[in-house]
Amino acid sequence: MAPFYSSEPKGPSVKTKIPGPKAKAAITELDKVFDTRSLNMLTDYNKSVGNYIADPDGNVLLDVYAQIASIPVGYNNPALREAALSDDMISSLINRPALGNFPPTDWANVLKTGILKVAPKGLNQVFTAMAGSDANETAYKAAFMWRRQHERGGAHVEFTEEEMASAMLNQTPEGSSELSIMSFKTSFHGRLFGSLSTTRSKPIHKLDIPAFDWPQATFPALKYPLEKHAEENAAAEQAALQEVEHLILNYHVPPCAVVVEPIQSEGGDNHASNDFFRGLRALTRKHNVLLIVDEVQTGVGATGKFWAHEHWNLEDPPDMVTFSKKAQTAGYYFGNPELRPNKPYRQFNTWMGDPARALLFRAIIDEIERLDLVSNTARVGDYLYSKIEALAAKYPGQFENLRGKGRGTFIAFDNPRRDEFLARAKGFGVNIGGSGQSAVRLRPMLIFQEHHADILVEALEEIAKSW
Repeated sequence: MAPFYSSEPKGPSVKTKIPGPKAKAAITELDKVFDTRSLNMLTDYNKSVGNYIADPDGNVLLDVYAQIASIPVGYNNPALREAALSDDMISSLINRPALGNFPPTDWANVLKTGILKVAPKGLNQVFTAMAGSDANETAYKAAFMWRRQHERGGAHVEFTEEEMASAMLNQTPEGSSELSIMSFKTSFHGRLFGSLSTTRSKPIHKLDIPAFDWPQATFPALKYPLEKHAEENAAAEQAALQEVEHLILNYHVPPCAVVVEPIQSEGGDNHASNDFFRGLRALTRKHNVLLIVDEVQTGVGATGKFWAHEHWNLEDPPDMVTFSKKAQTAGYYFGNPELRPNKPYRQFNTWMGDPARALLFRAIIDEIERLDLVSNTARVGDYLYSKIEALAAKYPGQFENLRGKGRGTFIAFDNPRRDEFLARAKGFGVNIGGSGQSAVRLRPMLIFQEHHADILVEALEEIAKSW
């Protein structure tokens, strides 16, 4: 199959060690004004094209990390450049509106032709935000306000003087219990104060930061290959669901919502079955607790569906779905009008999103539809998985716990020397990321094709042979 973009390099080109001399000099200069300790690769974005990322020394790597799973249709995509040069984009950039107070005249149309065009089934409204952490944080606020509104007797019931006075003292009114958001062990939902309290992936994310006393349930730790551990995995998932119900009923700070990732991405690419998630939806509905699905990393086509939770075939959709990363904008979808606060300014900030990023997402959606990139990702993912499965058989211990079958290119495996594996990959022309303690996670763009998969697999084999 021909490449989607003819300007893309035919393959990687490694000219120096990474970082090379030019990159090292630039990093030294940058470090004087900006913390570079987390730096992965200094990038020349003007020379990065399609699936390939370039650096100042002329190294060009196949990028299957894609800015931590955030680039959907390639570097310097012509359609996105065209959108960036439009009058609408220029106006949004230089006249950035405070959306809650001064939305542009075409804001409804921008939403309907972009963000809402791909809204998950059953969800027809959106609250736009700035980033994934912000999307989750505002979804949590919506959940708390929804629950308290129900407890008062509806949106028409006014706040009491005691409620308003206690709020200013950071206290809960007498007779009311505090509320929480339940998340799962090894989850990641962001680093703002509320979202960080639901993040459980690594201590480094949370150290020294005050956190709420919120419950965490066990996320089922599946064993691979799945077909050889079906009974054991089913038992683990059932035990996890029983724990969720126990926490809903008994935790001393009752949860008003449960937040879950379709695949725990930062926590190590941890999967669960469709039955598990259907069971979770049933439990939340049974106990009148909201279900928030965090699609910040799994959304926008990477799993072979536009939204990963579509794989679950839910009869009853989630209450809210949060998004960011590949969308290049952020927010949460919802359908129940009761999730709009009862009064203005309760869910509010100056920007409330960014029209320029909403316009970019609209162009991304158009490009995804024009090239049928969700179907492409499903097909190429199956091809790539089978190739890595063969590598796992050929090199025992190097590609352990291969997972992501039937989930597009959202594929991962464990390697006992993961960090060294990632470092060596650059020398073989590939930029790859990790997650959790030992996972190598693949996050190619939606324009990743079979010939890119062949290049990747060849590099993976060279790494395996290099130990």
